[in-house]
Amino acid sequence: MTDTSMTISQHQSPLTITGNDIAGADTVFTEGALAFVQALCQEFMPERDRLLDARKQRQLSIDKGQLPDFLPQTRAIRDGEWQIRGIPHDLRDRRVEITGPVERKMIINALNANVKVFMADFEDSLAPSWDKVVQGQINLRDAVNGTITYTNEQTGKLYQLNDNPAVLICRVRGLHLPEKHLQFNGKMIPGGLLDFALYFYHNYRQLLAKGSGPYFYIPKLQGHEEARWWAKVFGFAEERFCLAPGTIKCTCLIETLPAVFEMEEILYELRSNIVALNCGRWDYIFSYIKTLKKHADRILPDRQQVTMDKPFLSAYSRLLIKTCHKRGALAMGGMAAFIPAKDEQANAAVLAKVRMDKELEARNGHDGTWVAHPGLADTAMAIFNDYIGENHSNQLHITRDVDAPILASELLAPCEGERTEEGMRLNLRIALQYIEAWIGGNGCVPIYGLMEDAATAEISRTSIWQWIQHGQSLSNGKLVTKALFKSMLVEELAKVKEEVGQETFTRGQYTKAAVLLEEITTSDDLVDFLTEPGYQLLTE
Repeated sequence: MTDTSMTISQHQSPLTITGNDIAGADTVFTEGALAFVQALCQEFMPERDRLLDARKQRQLSIDKGQLPDFLPQTRAIRDGEWQIRGIPHDLRDRRVEITGPVERKMIINALNANVKVFMADFEDSLAPSWDKVVQGQINLRDAVNGTITYTNEQTGKLYQLNDNPAVLICRVRGLHLPEKHLQFNGKMIPGGLLDFALYFYHNYRQLLAKGSGPYFYIPKLQGHEEARWWAKVFGFAEERFCLAPGTIKCTCLIETLPAVFEMEEILYELRSNIVALNCGRWDYIFSYIKTLKKHADRILPDRQQVTMDKPFLSAYSRLLIKTCHKRGALAMGGMAAFIPAKDEQANAAVLAKVRMDKELEARNGHDGTWVAHPGLADTAMAIFNDYIGENHSNQLHITRDVDAPILASELLAPCEGERTEEGMRLNLRIALQYIEAWIGGNGCVPIYGLMEDAATAEISRTSIWQWIQHGQSLSNGKLVTKALFKSMLVEELAKVKEEVGQETFTRGQYTKAAVLLEEITTSDDLVDFLTEPGYQLLTE
């Protein structure tokens, strides 16, 4: 237990810290910061619990046959004339953003990359061990102050910030993820509320002083009522610290199927604070599977075939652009998960794929895009420079008003493609290696030329679950059953052992990962997020 938590206990506070003492934690869990966390928990935890319960009830209706659709009760918002409050100067040009976990070297390299924004991530690319959650806040505070450095112990190389680093945005954890090392009245607190509170409290003054502000990415919203909850959180913080309404700015990821039908309502509820929506494409594909899991006519093919030119994903991208630009918000494109290859020919193929993807986004009217690796920044930047130009900051002028209205049927359209044995085996190896890394404390992992995070691993395992549940056959005629999955799992675990080597395999947690993967893939009920059972196994 930390020294801070012992002080809290002596005052019979409802907030207790149970995590181990981390170097520097006393500068994070100050009296003022803890008072703010406690006030947020007191005010907002009960409603958060109701929102999570509402998710379950909504899913039950969809499981029984009711497909997602635009809400009749909020038509007045969609038909109304209104705009978001506005976009700060340093968030108007976001043509390339890089993402990555809140690790010290990553933060420096990302802020120094040829990008406009770095999204520092407490969510899908971070395995939230207590040490990484606390150290991440220290790292971000040092980055905001401009004092962050990192020295490689092996080479002695010093990493430090260049002049004019990228704009910093903090992505907090989703509503569903708890932080088990802090409890309020004996209950684990929401991880995202802690991430928000600590980053805001320790950095808002310095950020505002240098002409920026407390900026956040909000993940995995499922509807406008959850957006309203965040609007209340932001308003509470602004009032408590005597800041003008709208000082806090956020970008919401549209990465769940229910949320795509409520994009205007999400913008409306957060209109004082929001500046953009983002196409969180990998989580969106995962959510398509999860939301429509009982619908046998909407089963996806191999993950590698589900590309942004597929009708249901194209409709999603175009609707997001049209919705955002109508309301004065930016429309951010999705992630290029590729990483540069060392072989020149292979790297040329990687860059060609990235170029094709980014040209599609820019042509559609997106205002910017994501990359996972600094080595892709120049390629993405060149494409968006061509479309946006030097004299503009974004593509807000592209209204897509000439488009026909995008219907619910287009957003729900089945996706054509094959289910192959090769694809299933690849999914297995990706999920195995990712889960092994995650429970070992690493949430952002290069696997087979892609930077994998929780979202891509989720697609891998839920695709197989869906094929099993609906008795699908592979293109070679094999029926996908639990027995087939288990036999393939044994074979692919052996292949992974061969690929990583005996020493790495023995030192790692591959067998534990295989057990977890089997449990969540053969379960009759789909486990909502692999990070929830994974969190119980996470190495501290």
